[in-house]
Amino acid sequence: MTFSTHRVTSGKISLHAVTEGNPEGIPLVLVHGYPDNHRVWDKVVDALAPDFFLVRYDVRGAGLSDKPVRTRDYRLSLLAGDLEAVVDQLLPGRRFHILAHDWGSIQSWESVGSGPLQARILSFTSISGPCLDHVGAWLRVQASKLTGGGSAKVAKQLLRSWYVFLFQLPIIPEAVWRLGLDKQWPILLQKREGVKDACFSGLQKDDGRFGVQLYRANFLPRLLRPQPRFAICPVQLIILKQDNYVGADLFVQLSQWAGKLTREQINAPHWAPLTEPDAVASAVRSFIRP
Repeated sequence: MTFSTHRVTSGKISLHAVTEGNPEGIPLVLVHGYPDNHRVWDKVVDALAPDFFLVRYDVRGAGLSDKPVRTRDYRLSLLAGDLEAVVDQLLPGRRFHILAHDWGSIQSWESVGSGPLQARILSFTSISGPCLDHVGAWLRVQASKLTGGGSAKVAKQLLRSWYVFLFQLPIIPEAVWRLGLDKQWPILLQKREGVKDACFSGLQKDDGRFGVQLYRANFLPRLLRPQPRFAICPVQLIILKQDNYVGADLFVQLSQWAGKLTREQINAPHWAPLTEPDAVASAVRSFIRP
């Protein structure tokens, strides 16, 4: 078993990355969401380390990675470039699997569905992070349905995603984190998400306030002008039955965008990597090594 820390250069950005587990094992890259950093995977990594060579990194704006100030520096194309830089340095010439959660999944779809990494990605396990291009297409289909409850489904998901609209506002989201949301975050995770061992992190304030740029840089452009994103690798969709933010309706059309799609349900809230790490690890292991 090994453990190493790394600095990876992606354009003008420096990223913090970690490799661990079995050097002879199956390469698996883990990508975290918002407002987390790579530590959200700690328990999942513990379960997978004996069989996998694990790569995880703090995405730009999070953890110990650089935190650009400009909104345009958080575009999905640049995030895909970060993933490419990480695997080129830490998995040179090797093919690999991806496990991603929340915004980690949203940004990973950029590489799974297009670009230079497509041929190297062996499989993709997505948790609570739909492709924004797929969502844009779904919204158009549902909103055009006068029967079958299409408009109601859109309204339901928009209510779940209230925070997306809040994050489009300037200054206010960052101010909320600066005024103490970072200290309240563990309490919110405990009470709303069932994360019993949630604790304060000194990185949380910056993880929250810089990460809102992900929403501003990408949501409206992609939802208004969605592009085709077809996965050529097998995709496992983990649906969380108690997810307060991402509804299962968003994925009903996913079979159109994935040649080989597997659906797995876990009875867990949004932060399943923290509350049900063994179930997540088991689903990944079964999918990659059936």
